[in-house]
Amino acid sequence: MKEMRNGTLLGFSKRIVVGAHLAGASVTKTATSLGVSRVAVSKVMATYTNHGRTSSAKSNSGQKAKLSKRDHHTLKRTVSINHRSTAAKVTAEILKIISKKKKNSLTRASQIQHPQ
Repeated sequence: MKEMRNGTLLGFSKRIVVGAHLAGASVTKTATSLGVSRVAVSKVMATYTNHGRTSSAKSNSGQKAKLSKRDHHTLKRTVSINHRSTAAKVTAEILKIISKKKKNSLTRASQIQHPQ
């Protein structure tokens, strides 16, 4: 029962390891009966003991996206119009679009605050 990817056990195998350990099997006995390393069994049990589940709490770690979905869409549209343009030209075009949108939103906000 060796379900491994990059040297780690996958979901169902982790639950079997936890079940065997909770039933009283030793780390060595669990590892040999499942055909995995003792280190893998120890890591799964440590995670289960510390977090109460078989996967760590770092599910959404890493750097957050710099662009919003709207920005990504604008960038994609700008590049698709002229796919041979340079990064400097694309940046200038996007900055022009953003400043135009900010001016429009400021104008609308002032119209709402000061109706004629």
